[in-house]
Amino acid sequence: MNELNFIAHNFDPVYDQDSKILILGSFPSVISRENQFYYGNPRNRFWKLLAEILEQTVPETIEDKKEFLIRNRIAIYDAAKSCEIIGSSDSSMKSIEPSDLEPILKNSSIEKVFANGKKAHDIVKKHFDIDIVLLPSTSPANARYNLEQLKDKWKLILDYI
Repeated sequence: MNELNFIAHNFDPVYDQDSKILILGSFPSVISRENQFYYGNPRNRFWKLLAEILEQTVPETIEDKKEFLIRNRIAIYDAAKSCEIIGSSDSSMKSIEPSDLEPILKNSSIEKVFANGKKAHDIVKKHFDIDIVLLPSTSPANARYNLEQLKDKWKLILDYI
């Protein structure tokens, strides 16, 4: 499984005209690609973290997750549209083609863009002229932060939604 594979992102961003913030990941994990939706690894803390910050129930199904995001004026997508990658490893990403963020930014009310982790932040800084706030990754690979520490950093999004 140490083979570099070229993979294209194959699911749409989630947003509507009322979305106030955009959260960008780097690229979907193997499990997310299999599940055909963002943050599909049950060990990824993204959905639990947002639910706790917003004091709501953790959404379970893809439809519940989409409704949760729209209801809370949150848009999500990934910074990379395609890349060469080994498994789910951000550090292995090469030949990165950035996602087209213009439709989201043009057709929503985005006031602030956040990066879920350093790789997403780096991709945006390299390819776009937009202000982006780096938040610690919710990935299970980010063992430096427990859920409480993530909540402390991520609660910043409440200022914009």
